[in-house]
Amino acid sequence: MYTDLLILLFAAVLLVATFRRLGLPVILAYLIAGVLLGPHGLAVITGQSIMQTIAELGIVFLMFSLGLEFSLPKLLAMRRLVLGVGMLQVLLTSLLFFAIGWWWGLGLAQSLVVAGTLALSSTAVVIKQLGEQKQLHTRRAQLGVSVLLFQDLAVVPLLVMIPILAQPEVQGSALAAEIAWATLKGLFALFTLLAVGKWLLPLLFHEVARARSDELFVLSALLVALLAAYMTHSLGLSMALGAFLAGMMLGESHYRHQLEVDIKPFRDVLMGLFFITIGMAMEWELVARAWWQVLICVVLLVLCKSLLVLLAGRLMGERKRDSMAAGIMLSQVGEFGFVLLALALHHGLLDQQLVSLLIGIGIISIAMTPWLVTQAHSLARSLTDPALLTRSEVAQSGLSKSQHVIIAGFGRAGQTCARFLKLEEIPFLALDLDPERVSEAKLAGEQVAFGDASRRDILLAAGLLRARLVIITFDDRKRVEAMLALIRELAGDLKVLVRTRDDSFLEQYKQAGAFEVIPESQEGALMLVSHLLLNCDIPIGRVIRRMELERSSQYRFLHGFYWGDQSASNLEADQLLERLHPLFLHDQAWAVGREVRELPLDEVRIKEVQRGDQSLEPRPELVLAAGDRLILFGTVVAMEQAEQRLLEGR
Repeated sequence: MYTDLLILLFAAVLLVATFRRLGLPVILAYLIAGVLLGPHGLAVITGQSIMQTIAELGIVFLMFSLGLEFSLPKLLAMRRLVLGVGMLQVLLTSLLFFAIGWWWGLGLAQSLVVAGTLALSSTAVVIKQLGEQKQLHTRRAQLGVSVLLFQDLAVVPLLVMIPILAQPEVQGSALAAEIAWATLKGLFALFTLLAVGKWLLPLLFHEVARARSDELFVLSALLVALLAAYMTHSLGLSMALGAFLAGMMLGESHYRHQLEVDIKPFRDVLMGLFFITIGMAMEWELVARAWWQVLICVVLLVLCKSLLVLLAGRLMGERKRDSMAAGIMLSQVGEFGFVLLALALHHGLLDQQLVSLLIGIGIISIAMTPWLVTQAHSLARSLTDPALLTRSEVAQSGLSKSQHVIIAGFGRAGQTCARFLKLEEIPFLALDLDPERVSEAKLAGEQVAFGDASRRDILLAAGLLRARLVIITFDDRKRVEAMLALIRELAGDLKVLVRTRDDSFLEQYKQAGAFEVIPESQEGALMLVSHLLLNCDIPIGRVIRRMELERSSQYRFLHGFYWGDQSASNLEADQLLERLHPLFLHDQAWAVGREVRELPLDEVRIKEVQRGDQSLEPRPELVLAAGDRLILFGTVVAMEQAEQRLLEGR
């Protein structure tokens, strides 16, 4: 037993570290460890029955944590999405896979378990990926979280049903009676635990908290979870059900967050062990022999779940793109699906071969999840907005246009341009990739159409060859450069204005064909300076000349500034940022006595030479003297090299 645990821990540490480095879900590491070490792999683990007994505790703590996270106020606040889209998704998906299982020759109970397994998605993996990509605030993520919340609730009746369905002698009316009896026992357990949680547990945890003992608090949390699990187990129900109810009754208490922190290490370790035992149950040779059937099933699973979430979302009035993106994100088999498979295998409801194939499908689908979550929005956009429809919409809007302005991007800058063009009665057509923005703007009578302005067919449909000018307002370097290349190819003489955040790519855009590049940060600074000078009683003519001189010199005067600790969020990583840096020439400096033209500065420039109270222009013939202070301008790396040369001559 000790040797088995040592081998398991070694394999788990190695595989978890590898999978984290590869950006893959940790659950896969545990499943693969089980496949490798189990009886169908290297067969190095011998005490499997003991492992499975310990792993069942992982399910108990997982369901306890789920109960802690269950929030009735949150459920009520999201009831339209949870009870609408979530319930429809579970019902539609379960019915579809139940029908497929029945048609495939499975029995009623087996079809129900398979349907329930495939209807569930991975809460842990999906929410982790959305959090890492900072997408939890989006509508598609809210749809996905709502569906996952209902799926978590749907696990509870499935956990109650599997032990009943596993009894072959219970059929027909007897089955209905057993289900009713199990429901009554479940309700009894629910009300009993809720009563205990309302009147007894607060007193218990209050006393425990007063003791100010971390060990006592952890032991109390473990005791409550295991006692609740034992209670439902003694009633003939699943231990996981009791753990969920115990977590739910403590979820609304002010001890919730401390309980989550204390239970997490036990949950994670034991859940890892549980998934290892799931991997041990998979006959990898069987899955390998049927690899093409497994891959077809994975593809069908992704397609069916994506389309059914799309259908559920549309029935509840959600946008097509958001519903489709949520469906793509939720198209895998979830960790609770493996819980149901383990329970069904334990009760003999499913045979080893079918469980192996379902585990294989689950492993592949979970491996695809990070990529699916990342690409969900772009895939949904391409699937729900066909190019032909987009081209026809743009062509219809641009057909009657001539000598018009094409506005690429209808955000704040694009809409501002459109308002002033309307004041001057200049025709325009705006293109944007946000369907909601386009829909609202069109309803308000704006000349805007949905389309990617960096595509040839969209530009031609928008009347590029008849346009007088194009202005690009979005800030996406690759798309801007692609659009400039297309316009140069199709209409080389057409003027193109490009709005950017700063002047980082000003030269590149000019070389790519931009007639004028307008950097917002520099223009904003010039506007501020012009107001400053005017309020200092500088004549307006001089102010205008200074501003035009700065624009004609491509904002050279505004380049570079002194960096402090908080000037950039990741200063060490960005070595290309240009800045100003003062350098004092001491008596022994190599540059003393030499002309500016002799200095090996490479990419660094001298903006100014300060000599006493004088500020000298760095002319090529200027001879540097000891005590001079040079104001250097360049990147960090180039500045360090130039400073070493000026001071040491190497």
